[in-house]
Amino acid sequence: MPTAAAPIISSVQKLVLYETRARYFLVGSNHAETKYRVLKIDRTEPKDLVIIDDRHVYTQQEVRELLGRLDLGNRTKMGQKGSSGLFRAVSAFGVVGFVRFLEGYYIVLITKRRKMADIGGHAIYKIEDTNMIYIPNDSVRITHPDEARYLRIFQNVDLSSNFYFSYSYDLSHSLQYNLTVLRMPLEMLKSETTQTRQESFDIFEDEGLITQGGSGVFGICSEPYMKYVWNGELLDIIKNAVHRDWLLYIIHGFCGQSKLLIYGRPVYVTLIARRSSKFAGTRFLKRGANCEGDVANEVETEQILCDASVMSFTAGSYSSYVQVRGSVPLYWSQDISTMMPKPPITLDQADPFAHVAALHFDQMLQRFGSPIIILNLVKEREKRKHERILSEELVAAVMYLNQFLPPEHTIIYIPWDMAKYTKSKLCNVLDRLNVIAESVVKKTGFFVNRPDSYCSTLRPDEKWNELGGCVIPTGRLQTGVLRTNCVDCLDRTNTAQFMVGKCALAYQLYSLGLIDKPNLQFDTDAVRLFEELYEDHGDTLSLQYGGSQLVHRVKTYRKIAPWTQHSKDIMQTLSRYYSNAFSDADRQDSINLFLGVFHPTEGKPHLWELPTDFYLHHKNTMRLLPTRRSYTYWWTPEVIKHLPLPYDEVICAANLKKLIVKKFHKYEEEIDIHNEFFRPYELSSFDDTFCLAMTSSARDFMPKTVGIDPSPFTVRKPDETGKSVLGNKSNRDEAVLQRKTAASAPPPPSEEAASSSSEDDSGTDREEEGSVSQRSTPVKMADSGDSAKVTENVVQPMKEVYGINLSDGLLEEDLSIYSRFVQLGQSQHRQDKSSQQLYSRCPDGVIKFIFSRITKSLNTHLSFLTRQHL
Repeated sequence: MPTAAAPIISSVQKLVLYETRARYFLVGSNHAETKYRVLKIDRTEPKDLVIIDDRHVYTQQEVRELLGRLDLGNRTKMGQKGSSGLFRAVSAFGVVGFVRFLEGYYIVLITKRRKMADIGGHAIYKIEDTNMIYIPNDSVRITHPDEARYLRIFQNVDLSSNFYFSYSYDLSHSLQYNLTVLRMPLEMLKSETTQTRQESFDIFEDEGLITQGGSGVFGICSEPYMKYVWNGELLDIIKNAVHRDWLLYIIHGFCGQSKLLIYGRPVYVTLIARRSSKFAGTRFLKRGANCEGDVANEVETEQILCDASVMSFTAGSYSSYVQVRGSVPLYWSQDISTMMPKPPITLDQADPFAHVAALHFDQMLQRFGSPIIILNLVKEREKRKHERILSEELVAAVMYLNQFLPPEHTIIYIPWDMAKYTKSKLCNVLDRLNVIAESVVKKTGFFVNRPDSYCSTLRPDEKWNELGGCVIPTGRLQTGVLRTNCVDCLDRTNTAQFMVGKCALAYQLYSLGLIDKPNLQFDTDAVRLFEELYEDHGDTLSLQYGGSQLVHRVKTYRKIAPWTQHSKDIMQTLSRYYSNAFSDADRQDSINLFLGVFHPTEGKPHLWELPTDFYLHHKNTMRLLPTRRSYTYWWTPEVIKHLPLPYDEVICAANLKKLIVKKFHKYEEEIDIHNEFFRPYELSSFDDTFCLAMTSSARDFMPKTVGIDPSPFTVRKPDETGKSVLGNKSNRDEAVLQRKTAASAPPPPSEEAASSSSEDDSGTDREEEGSVSQRSTPVKMADSGDSAKVTENVVQPMKEVYGINLSDGLLEEDLSIYSRFVQLGQSQHRQDKSSQQLYSRCPDGVIKFIFSRITKSLNTHLSFLTRQHL
């Protein structure tokens, strides 16, 4: 079903900052450099930010003339050609925001980027490098002794580490939300366009609409979900003063994409994790929830499946599944001053009416709909009561809140002591998780933007008919979400989310008509590819919150991790302990300053002088009379009316106000995703093509021998997987490739002695020390001179075939043994040849005579030996 709407592509993708003594001129253009916008930033104000946006769209010729006039007008002497009055300061790809400490304002610019994923032609970039420039001129600068310290604290948040943005795709929302907005009825869009014309303060916003007539295309841009935006505070000061194309919202978390080749048909598997900017922080310093219902370490993980053979959102096939992790929504903490590996858990405040949990689950009902399913993985049986404190309080809170919800929308609570079952030799952890995953996916369903395939009608599956969610004429919607938690929400949670994601991936592939049954088995190329994505996802999130990579991963629970893993577990545990004890406090200060939780103010205590940041994150402690909701009707009334659908996706007046709708000609660059993706106006190189550089199931996982079934859903033995991608690889790259196969190995050591962290008790498989996630480093396929040699390696290496690399030379001992066996073989060959010649010359009678004589002599010899023995 075609849509009449398309996402609006930002017209500010390339920026150049020009400098004069009195102003900065920020010139932004679209990627084709056909449309330009200009920002003027005053440098004469020591502490205020003065920005002027004329909101005019310039052509390339007009911008050149404007810059020429500025250059001429700012020279020291009229007509002097030697000295320029306009300097080119820096080139950039976006504005992160503006920030001020105790002196003047800084501007933060993105100077390097790298493409990480592609969804329907919409590119997702990772920030590789930034530049922070002080705006006021040195002549008006008022220095402060503590400015440099605040600057160091702010820059301690490494923007080049897992921050992502897109010019045309809203990363703060799910794919289901973005595509639901594009499928709004035409009547709604027309009314919104009229309203936008009447209320718009931009005189150039609707330029050219009269000449287009009624055959235009609606462009839609939605407001971001600020909970997952990390530079919202940095852009807030200019939000109402500049055109929306200058506002580039970034998220923090993880983004990875791999290509699944199904008999030559490319299917992109994308994993996006959005870390919440509310109550954000490090492991032991941020636990539980704040007074507004925001929990620590809250991450929304979305897996997106799309058929890459058809690119557009209109005609393509897209599917997604969302799940959430987050700390237990209670007032609790752990005291790290005791220097213990497992500090005791304490409940900070009594909450008999589950006020904090009610606020948290109300947010989830509004964003995801019902049912909300809680998978609690903390320990329930302990010698010393530790994690069980959280389980008991969470059960009481859920039971209290469920009393007042309608029965069909109650919160589903699933407790499962994962650590206990891991230690048991009789229980298979992943089999049990698979049963839980099946029941969860059947309740929530998943999103797909096309009706059920005809093959599912011809060959109906029992599991498919039991699937939940909401079925609409254009496909299916996910209603509800799984919320997984343990204590840290790192190791156990990542494995549980992988198993749920694996189950959902099978349904997604089945819905797109790519497999005949909604079931995926381990040791297939598709699951290995998906497992690698989730390992990188877990490592990245664990580094952000816990200070180390995953200590326990999927291979651990499958009992196929190598025997060397125990020492790596200990190193990761020590790394996590060191980070929590010595560096987490500084990281927490940096996050509080970056997110605007703390604002430096003259005459008030500095950030490093505060004994705690409790009052910064719990704003109700600064109010005289905090407002409380009803103890029984704890939800938002509008949210409960539209369940099981999420209220954020319902077409209503409140949600329509969050949209910006504009009418374009169908060939306008702001909505032409074909030009944005293929870029016919510039020279492209295969070496720089992202779709060829991403991880591929055929190149990186499929065996290279001839005659192997190329299907990524075929179960393969561990020694049958592809283990080399290119010829020349460093040791680290070889270690990365080893992680792509589930190598057969002895089971890990006893899980009871694995580590003393507050996570589960098993071993892991990890790369060499000092390595980082494969998707957090630039992907370099080959050198520029060897670009023509980047082909699939269809010949197995010599070492895999013969067990030894003959080009390295042999040892003297091996060579002597080899020569001895050669001599034995040659002598045996000579004897066989001589006997064959003798047999061919002799007649049958002679052969019988010789055979009888030999037999007689042997009998005589044997009888002699027997008498001698007696």
